[in-house]
Amino acid sequence: MTAPAPTLATGGGGPAGPPGSGGFTRPFVGTGLLTRLALRRDRLLVPVWVAVFGGMAASSASATVGLYPTLTSRVEASAAVNGTPALVALYGRIYDPTSIGALSLIKLSSMGAALVAVLTIILTVRHTRAEEETGRLELLGATVVGRRAPLTAALLLVTGTSLALGLVTAIGLVAAGLPVPGSLAFGAAWSLTGISFAALAAVVAQLTSGARAATAISSAVLGTAYAVRAVGDSAPADGPRWLSWLSPVAWGQQVRPFAGDRWAVLLLPLAFAALAAVAAYALAERRDLDQGLLPDRPGPVVAAGWLRGPLSLAWRLQRGLLMGWLVAFVLLGLLLGAIASNVGDFFASTQARELFALLGGEKVLTDAFLATEIGFLGLFVSAFGVQSVLRLRGEETGLRAESMLAAPVGRLHWLASHVVVALGGVALLMLAGGAAAGLSWALVSGRSEEFGRVLAGGAVQIPAAWLVTSLAVAAFGLVPRAVGIAWAALVAFLLIGEFGALFRFDQWILDLSPYAHTPKLPGSAFTATPLLWLLAGAVVLLLAGVVGFRRRDVG
Repeated sequence: MTAPAPTLATGGGGPAGPPGSGGFTRPFVGTGLLTRLALRRDRLLVPVWVAVFGGMAASSASATVGLYPTLTSRVEASAAVNGTPALVALYGRIYDPTSIGALSLIKLSSMGAALVAVLTIILTVRHTRAEEETGRLELLGATVVGRRAPLTAALLLVTGTSLALGLVTAIGLVAAGLPVPGSLAFGAAWSLTGISFAALAAVVAQLTSGARAATAISSAVLGTAYAVRAVGDSAPADGPRWLSWLSPVAWGQQVRPFAGDRWAVLLLPLAFAALAAVAAYALAERRDLDQGLLPDRPGPVVAAGWLRGPLSLAWRLQRGLLMGWLVAFVLLGLLLGAIASNVGDFFASTQARELFALLGGEKVLTDAFLATEIGFLGLFVSAFGVQSVLRLRGEETGLRAESMLAAPVGRLHWLASHVVVALGGVALLMLAGGAAAGLSWALVSGRSEEFGRVLAGGAVQIPAAWLVTSLAVAAFGLVPRAVGIAWAALVAFLLIGEFGALFRFDQWILDLSPYAHTPKLPGSAFTATPLLWLLAGAVVLLLAGVVGFRRRDVG
């Protein structure tokens, strides 16, 4: 007769305290088994994303080494990047123009770090607040599981994932022919950025009572940090470049891999992560299970008349998320308009100014900068659309959809209510961001006509974002257990747009991204045909989602 395997009830190491104590006498009991459970749940997700990030960095390095084989070509390319405000705001600066490593990884130093942070935020919330929201942690807590064990297991998982990602990335960069010290510094910068935002998400998870709110707040902080870095990096030499040091996203960039390898800077994210983790543990001790420290206001006993339909309920459920995104988009838009005013400061030499004047002057580069930045707003607003649509899946798995559909509410009516909020929210956010950028730039430049031009640049982003949002609807209706493919598609579109030209993809691959068909306004000619095709694609995906949802079982 074989001995039974250890269970969570014993923590694999004997009793932890009196019956019913829940492991409070040993707050970390059960951490090992919870960590193994988390690893088992993410046994596919984590290795795939580690391989994607490591492969992305190695491929970028390999492709760039062949493009700039000489010192002169590298210096010229670096000067072009550092002299273009739009690129500096998006990616940061190249601190050593002679370094092939610094040049090849410019797109990944800050943007890649932000993507790593997104991954660690999602993982942290998934294994902390989401576990409480679904009730699974309450079941585990009924056994001998220490109060700090779930948070510790989540942080161990995310820390291990971040370290593995950094190591795989460093190995890939060395294999691509880059120096070992710089490769290790780059991998360490990515790792500690991910760990920093994981600790931040752990703090936010103690404050909120919902996983979506925790993810949204953490992502908003990440977006703000990225915007602060963009303002600091793109400021002129006598401007507020010190702002970059206030952003956790910029700390990894300030390590300057392949451009000095300043290892001491890594102490900043390390200290930030340690302080945030301590705060998360302290906050966890002060709250009840399944409750956040931020109070939930109880609603009235009887709902208002306007709240008695599916559409009004969908709005009520998602208005907090939408308002948070709206504030972020308005602030980002105002920042973009302010940054655009510094474009001309990057051309100090007489020859550069003369050439610039022949090409159309400051207006040309400002238009290119605004078009590029507004294009990124289009990507960000698509993330809101996907997140909003996937609220449907949360309502379904939380068994709240069954209650709605048991009332005199049809499937189509319930589905349409959330889809309308998602599509309407996408349009509202994009127009608000474009209007804020246009207003800011019009005030700075003194030209009122700039408001309409920049607003149009925001409006043309809506069809592509609607198509991605509709893809999430199709996934929910057809393959509800795999709704994550909408996020995967959004990441794929981002990678195609950022690295497709570098990797010399065929044109048909570049055309797979809906954002490749959006007119680059302001500055370029407007063409309505691609927008109509994007809208047609969105309609087809919406219909597919509706048909799929009507035919499948709920649950």
